[in-house]
Amino acid sequence: MKEMSISWTVLTLIFISVSMSAVAQITLKHGMSSPAVQQGLTGGWMQIAVTVGSNLYVWLGLTLYALGAVLWLGVLAKIDVSIAYPFVGFGFILTALFGVFLLGEAFSLIRFVGTCLVVLGILLVTYKGC
Repeated sequence: MKEMSISWTVLTLIFISVSMSAVAQITLKHGMSSPAVQQGLTGGWMQIAVTVGSNLYVWLGLTLYALGAVLWLGVLAKIDVSIAYPFVGFGFILTALFGVFLLGEAFSLIRFVGTCLVVLGILLVTYKGC
């Protein structure tokens, strides 16, 4: 395919889709960490399915993933996947930040360095000068 430029509309779709996926991760984590789900995970597969399937946060997280995927389809309809996919790396960054600030998770120096490498990778892959 020929080289494509990214419009503001496509960038917006990318940002919203990736953000929805990051929020979905946090929502799923919240649901799966709830005492009711943790207790239900000790039972058989049917109890696990009912417990997880009846958790509102799990459903909200799955819904956010689905909506983000629909937006992602709009992105893929407009630009090459090789251009679009590196932006998914921003999801790693957002999810890590949400984990720290919303869930109180630790963020070590090695995680910081790894996150910086993801950002560098995104910049390198999307740089048009290469």
